[in-house]
Amino acid sequence: MQSKQEFRSYSLIILGTFLVGLAFNIFLLPASITAGGVAGISIILNKLNGWSPAVVQWAINIPTFVLGYFLLGKDFSIRTFVGTMLLPTFIWLTSYLPFSVEDPLLASIYGGILSGIGIGLVFRGKGSTGGTTIFGQLIKKYTRLSSGYSQFLIDGCIVIVAMFVFDFERALYGMIAMFIIGKSIDVVQLRSSTSKLVLIVTENEQKITDLIRNEIDRGFTKVWSEGGYSNQKKALLFSVVEQSEAVYLKELIQRSDNSSFVIFLNASDIIGRGFSLPRDFPRS
Repeated sequence: MQSKQEFRSYSLIILGTFLVGLAFNIFLLPASITAGGVAGISIILNKLNGWSPAVVQWAINIPTFVLGYFLLGKDFSIRTFVGTMLLPTFIWLTSYLPFSVEDPLLASIYGGILSGIGIGLVFRGKGSTGGTTIFGQLIKKYTRLSSGYSQFLIDGCIVIVAMFVFDFERALYGMIAMFIIGKSIDVVQLRSSTSKLVLIVTENEQKITDLIRNEIDRGFTKVWSEGGYSNQKKALLFSVVEQSEAVYLKELIQRSDNSSFVIFLNASDIIGRGFSLPRDFPRS
């Protein structure tokens, strides 16, 4: 079991760094889109001096990893080292692709999506691409700043430098790419779905639970609550349903009990029967 988990982790890290390498050479580098990180530094140095992005990233990542290992210790693992070394390797291997996108808007959008998916897969594999994320952790350790804010400061400085090297518009495109990368990472890590969390406050608890149980065949959790204005005892029902089931449940409640207070919320990364597990319990 342990070996299977290790294989899955390293597979995600390899696939993720490969996708980031593709995004770098197909979109970000040709369009000069700097979205922070060591990748952004390598783009700037490539445009200024013609230096190989892969060599620049190796030159920064290796001493940065060593520094982080001694200063942060347990936060580093072999997976971090693998991701740190693989990313420049894939950037070097994919640098010979015969096609690229130079339109800055397309590059920032699709490069951001592909980079975010790749980084998200690396994170899912419990790895890291190293680079400025290590500096972000060091800033967090020796200051009171959060990880996110520390990383934002570092990437923001890189984007500001890019504004002077390229132009103001390229810097804005870089910020678009940074935003899209962050959102794409969240989607991959949270495995967002179209499922809905339904919250129902009702005085007709039996009628609503019958609808959920019999009409859409879903489970629910019931909590007794008290109305803040009426001071009356009411049932608060929680249930997670698929999007099509949510539409049907909404129609059923509106027809059967229009006095209930119903809220539909987006749900993600759902773990449990009927979603990540089979709906029915196995029978012996």
